Amino acid sequence: MIILVTGCAGFIGSHVCEKLILDKNNTIIGIDNINDYYNITQKHNNLNMLKKLAELSNNFTFIKDDIVTTKLIEQLRPDKVCHLAAMAGVRYSIENPILYSKVNIEGFINLLDQSVKVGVKNFVYASSSSVYGLNSNTPFSETDDISLCNSPYAASKRCKEIFASTYNQLYGLPLIGLRFFTVYGPRGRPDMAPYKFLKAIIDGTEFKKYGNGTTMRDYTYIDDIVDGIINAINNKNNLKCEIINLGNSNPITLNLFIETCEKVSNKKAIYKTIENQIGDVPLTYANINKAKKLLNYNPKTNLEEGLLKTYNWIITQN
Repeated sequence: MIILVTGCAGFIGSHVCEKLILDKNNTIIGIDNINDYYNITQKHNNLNMLKKLAELSNNFTFIKDDIVTTKLIEQLRPDKVCHLAAMAGVRYSIENPILYSKVNIEGFINLLDQSVKVGVKNFVYASSSSVYGLNSNTPFSETDDISLCNSPYAASKRCKEIFASTYNQLYGLPLIGLRFFTVYGPRGRPDMAPYKFLKAIIDGTEFKKYGNGTTMRDYTYIDDIVDGIINAINNKNNLKCEIINLGNSNPITLNLFIETCEKVSNKKAIYKTIENQIGDVPLTYANINKAKKLLNYNPKTNLEEGLLKTYNWIITQN
């Protein structure tokens, strides 16, 4: 089985490739443009880990390429595609909306066009809980109205879902979109709260706390997310066109999140409270009944356990 994974050097992508490599029946082709949205050293470290892991089975190939211009799907004709590459981050998207449109939407369409041409058997792609925007129904269900996107990032992910539905309707391309809810863990993005807060606490430096701490996020540990992605790639239920939440279904307030970071690190946090930022949402909360039914999804890692694993990884990087 030839599986092409975009964004393979990133946080989620490297974890997915790590799991796929362990099955010697898989041949994994990873592509990434190694952009500098955050320090590329971490991306190179991720790639080196994957290459070392695949030394015995020789079933992983990395190709530096850009999803907006790549022709690799036409050239290599993979059986399946797992599309995780994207411009990430809500706040950066507000400053750079054209970039998000180009990478997240145009790049996606480029991959879809090629996948239709070569007859890809299954195309799994990353959406985001951000598409729910200012949705007030809880927990967030895939059937909820999502007309209140609150950032260009969220809008770009919503556009991907619309194009996926269109390509399935026109060409029968099987597509599974996964709405991720605040993924964290070892090798996590340094611009996200789990890494930022833990790193600051470890170093004894100050971080910014947005608002009064009552905003809530459905933090989901990376291993649980990877299980859901792998099950979507395997697609044992022969899904044709679905949108599925992958979350923990247990939202945590920012105040409790900071307290848990302090607990696992055994140190007090130093932070400055500032106003909420444009583009932020008050709550994310996943209904995961559909994921349980269609993907046999069952998140196992609670916040304290997941943050402890993240903390232990960060201190090895210092």
